[in-house]
Amino acid sequence: MQKIIFSSLLLSSLNSFAEQATQALPNMVVTATRTETAKNQLSAAMTVYTRKDIDRLQAKTLPELLSGSTGIDIVQSGGYGKDTNIYMRGTNSDHVLVLVDGIKFGSVTSGTSPFQFIPLDQVERVEIIRGPQSSLYGSEAIGGVIQIFTRKGSQEDKPTVTLDAGGGSYDSYRVAGTVSGKWQNSWYSLGSSQFGSQGFDARQPTPGRFGVNQPDKDGYLNTAVNARLGHRFDNNAEVEAFFMHAEGKTEYDGSFQDKTEFVNQVVGITGSMDMLDNWRSILRFGQSRDNADSFAPGGVFSSQFDSTRWNASWLNEVALSDAHQLVIGTDYRLDEVDSTEAYRETSRYDAGIFAELHSRFFDDHFINASLRGDKNEAFGEQVTGNFGWRYNAGYGISPFASFGNAFKAPTFNQLYYPGFGNPNLKAEQSTSFEAGVSGDHEILQWELRAYHTNIDNLIIAVTNPTTFLSSAENVGKAQIDGLEAEIGTQIMGWTNKLNMSLLSPKNRVTNARLARRAEQSLSYDLSRTFGQFDVGAKVLAQGDRFDDTLNKTKVGGYVTVDLRSAYHLNKNWMLSANLNNLLDKNYQTVNTYNSADRNFFLSIHYNN
Repeated sequence: MQKIIFSSLLLSSLNSFAEQATQALPNMVVTATRTETAKNQLSAAMTVYTRKDIDRLQAKTLPELLSGSTGIDIVQSGGYGKDTNIYMRGTNSDHVLVLVDGIKFGSVTSGTSPFQFIPLDQVERVEIIRGPQSSLYGSEAIGGVIQIFTRKGSQEDKPTVTLDAGGGSYDSYRVAGTVSGKWQNSWYSLGSSQFGSQGFDARQPTPGRFGVNQPDKDGYLNTAVNARLGHRFDNNAEVEAFFMHAEGKTEYDGSFQDKTEFVNQVVGITGSMDMLDNWRSILRFGQSRDNADSFAPGGVFSSQFDSTRWNASWLNEVALSDAHQLVIGTDYRLDEVDSTEAYRETSRYDAGIFAELHSRFFDDHFINASLRGDKNEAFGEQVTGNFGWRYNAGYGISPFASFGNAFKAPTFNQLYYPGFGNPNLKAEQSTSFEAGVSGDHEILQWELRAYHTNIDNLIIAVTNPTTFLSSAENVGKAQIDGLEAEIGTQIMGWTNKLNMSLLSPKNRVTNARLARRAEQSLSYDLSRTFGQFDVGAKVLAQGDRFDDTLNKTKVGGYVTVDLRSAYHLNKNWMLSANLNNLLDKNYQTVNTYNSADRNFFLSIHYNN
């Protein structure tokens, strides 16, 4: 039945393509090449959210913002602040590289990033690059890269102040404020926010010896600050320091633990200067932290997992000519873990060197080629490459194609966790092919992509039939085939965006579908302005998924509808409201874990 509903919705949407629209993406992106490059010169698949998008969509958390993005599948174990995993193009949740202001971010033990804890009020921009990117960034970028840029604020001489306050269902509330501006050749930004919710019962009762039955509200609290200070010298050299800190707690339902206190932090400094007229050099140093203290029911301390990642990079942008630009750089990263578990090793380094060439031929052909070598203290050396081509032909048509390989370093849990880790593990490796075509016409913009990915040396838990103990082994293989479509236009003042993803994520050994991936996903966003009013709606439809590797436990698909509106009182003040899950759909993305029912949120905003 769910497949029938999904197919009906898809056919209805396809029949109205001529009336769809997409919000114009910014013309320049950074993450795809590690330097500012025009979007229409790249073959890479990308989605960009600006601060204006975040405010327009009225997203309160990063998972809310990313939900429904092309190629993104989000599974969440409960409500606000609960464990959140992102599957990009069907790859594993630890196959997504996450950067915050160019600094690698996430847990070195689990290999994933706590998207649920990143404070969206402190975010200026999000760039999503889908497809293999190890040739620029090293480990983890098999599925792609998500880079989060923290608030930069206004560049006006007069200080700019923004204030937000609101509340809604589940006793949720949000307060946030920023002040920013510049003085002569210096600029600054300072912001703080707090988001809290009493939440709802995160999990249904489960049977068995270690079953869970905790019918309570599972709350969440996140308090964050963000600061940035920069200066431009007379010789065009720049220096900028940045800082983001978030801390709080989240409650959940579990047999052994039911509360976590967390600290997430990124701090860094970047300096850049022109070495020659055609050569600009950029140095960046930084540190990210992902700390978690968990507690057993009753408030008894249970475990500590603290990750620290030190980052240093040197980037050189060289203009060989008007048509050819070269980027050469090197990265050094040191990962450390401090835990109540006795890991056999508590640190490791990775050093990488890379080069990327962006060239234009015959005015409308563009080539991107990159090559990188990494040396990792734990498992040795890796070489990765990527090649992309795009042709901006006449009539607004642009075919493109790319090929790349990528790798994922084993995590500290997979290498060194007591009783499970295997220090002899190799890196997971992938190869990907992609091709497509896009169109940019006066009343219609569209894009269609097809891709094929093979992943080898996948690390999975293997149980010894004699001892019944599990260990990490390189025995998994996966094949992922996918199709992505985006289409839209703007007609009679209505702006629409339609995204569709069709996916076949298979285990090449068992032929089973990879766990927790939906094979179909469709997202449709509609918005319009009527004088002082803004109105919008979002429909998200996803097919079913399996919650286990053997495909024995199925989680049904769903369709949700969200509404939003805003009223501009004057140029400084605005009221906004959203109603999520209008149809009050009872659905799950992880078996036994509840999702929010129909809920609302009201806000007031000030901007001078």
